[in-house]
Amino acid sequence: MNKRTISTLALVSMTAGLLMAGCSPTIRVEAPDKPIVINMNIKIDHEIRIKVDRELDSLLDNKKGLF
Repeated sequence: MNKRTISTLALVSMTAGLLMAGCSPTIRVEAPDKPIVINMNIKIDHEIRIKVDRELDSLLDNKKGLF
């Protein structure tokens, strides 16, 4: 290897080292300032529909000539 190749290789490796040092990620684990809010506004109406469906089924079973 000649002197020019060695100096070019040294320059490339130093440049790569500087670029890699500048791109190091920072990871921080901190507690949030505000409390965590979970919105639990959920409508549950499937039970009502099941009860109404069962009542309608029994009503329709009792009155065969209705339809």
